[in-house]
Amino acid sequence: MNTTTLVLPPDLADALGHLARQPVETGAVLLARRARCSDGGLRLIGVRLVPVPVHTYLSRTDQSMTITSEGFMPALRTAEETESVALWVHTHPSAGSTPRPSRHDTMVDQQLADTFAIRTGTGTYGALILGHHDGHLAFTGHLTGDDQAAIDRIFVAGARFRLLQSFDSAAPDLPHLHDRHIRAFGTDITRVLSQLRIAIVGTGGTGSAVAEQLVRLGVRQFTLIDPDTLSDTNLTRVYGSTPHDVGRHKVDVLADHLRRVAPDVAVAAVVGSVSQLSAARQVVGADIVFGCTDDDAGRMRLSRFSSMYLTPLIDCGVQIDADEHHSVRDIIGRVTVLHPGAACLLCRRRVSPQIAAAQERSPAEQARLQREGYAPVLPGTEPAVIAYTTATAAAAVNELLERLVGYGPEPAPTETLLRIHDRKTSTNTQELQQGHYCTLTDPHSFGDTDRYWGLAWPSTA
Repeated sequence: MNTTTLVLPPDLADALGHLARQPVETGAVLLARRARCSDGGLRLIGVRLVPVPVHTYLSRTDQSMTITSEGFMPALRTAEETESVALWVHTHPSAGSTPRPSRHDTMVDQQLADTFAIRTGTGTYGALILGHHDGHLAFTGHLTGDDQAAIDRIFVAGARFRLLQSFDSAAPDLPHLHDRHIRAFGTDITRVLSQLRIAIVGTGGTGSAVAEQLVRLGVRQFTLIDPDTLSDTNLTRVYGSTPHDVGRHKVDVLADHLRRVAPDVAVAAVVGSVSQLSAARQVVGADIVFGCTDDDAGRMRLSRFSSMYLTPLIDCGVQIDADEHHSVRDIIGRVTVLHPGAACLLCRRRVSPQIAAAQERSPAEQARLQREGYAPVLPGTEPAVIAYTTATAAAAVNELLERLVGYGPEPAPTETLLRIHDRKTSTNTQELQQGHYCTLTDPHSFGDTDRYWGLAWPSTA
């Protein structure tokens, strides 16, 4: 089923919450960039909220309002300049009201739809009604014109993750098997886990351990991306694999395993790399991405994607440093969380642009440049042990849970280092480096652009 999700950074979500708490009806225009999902769904990336100026209200009570056209026309001009869809936002603040559209709201939609669609140049009109229900923000919304759909969900992507379903959505039943989770987190968080859309890029030792834990926590919608087949040396780390699976694609092995654990799970298994455009397109639509790839090229692209699509990225890595005598010097697991307002992997120097570029060259071209001294030598096969990949995966899943539940410190650190050899854990937060893509505020940079993810792609992608 195609789903439309409105994705908001925390400041816009807070601004909508502020509107909903006003004692009289309040209006605004929300500008959002479009992101097409491979399954036919749509994500609207919220980039700006333009409140109706006070002087343009002609009347205003807790049950109605009227405004002049100057209350929204300047916002439509901005929407056209930024190639954004414009959503007419208003509140239902009166006691006992719901965010369902009234007969008058339907009339207003009919009056505004053509103006919004034509003046923005998008061919689309959007409407969002806000209210408060049981102390929480509630909403309904829809799109008409070139995009016709209900707005099913709002996902808030910040240091904390929030998922809101439309007021008219039916809450899914929670089977008894999640009783222990409900005792820890309550029904709301357990229900959110069942509704999240998770992409895992890299389904080896760390990625398969992440998937194993998530499916048992109740996650039921996965996209798995990996280009490789299972080798005999993968059997020591990849969850769900058996000797009979050697030679099969890793994503298929893991998908089959998840279905055995949870027959109701929906899994899209994608054979490919996020350095390939066809595979990269499958990531759009995820609420959260776990980066479990071991190459800098994939990490570079996912880091950029996270910023452009306001999609949190939980990036994982494990490094075992052993000398030529097989004596282990240190073991470090790393979990880095990217979200709006957090430093990218480039800011943190967790990726090397030179290594990433080398990994995306053809083997012949890389060998030639390496011989001539124009390219770095790529690392060889690194040590890997299930105990450490699993520990790092558990730390990554903990980040998801903590950012949904909020049981950790404020503000939440954006990186955890497991110094396993020392039996110590440390955390840190990196400042954003000006000029990096994680600091961009230009609305044109978000969602689908002429350069997908804001990047160039190989012609064979």
